[in-house]
Amino acid sequence: MKKRMIYLMVTALSLSTFIPANATGIDPKTTTTKTTEATAEMQVMMNRLEEIKGMDKSEMTRVEKKDLRKEVRAIKAQARSSSNGVYLSVGAIIIIVLLLIILL
Repeated sequence: MKKRMIYLMVTALSLSTFIPANATGIDPKTTTTKTTEATAEMQVMMNRLEEIKGMDKSEMTRVEKKDLRKEVRAIKAQARSSSNGVYLSVGAIIIIVLLLIILL
């Protein structure tokens, strides 16, 4: 039982390591400026999406509708790429679970 607790603690600690901002060489002042710029740009894109959703598309031609669809796709792709999240694939999750099962 003690071995399992030790393995569990080691695994938890190895998965939750933190790197201080000073060790990465990133200047906190510039990141906050970039963050506020990114937030403002994201707000502009979301406003544009709401504007497109509120439009009356019944009077538009096929070409105009197609252009709007392309614009919406581009905005959504840019929003997805600019988000700063950590994503785990299904394969990575399966490997982590298998390692936990094997080590415990």
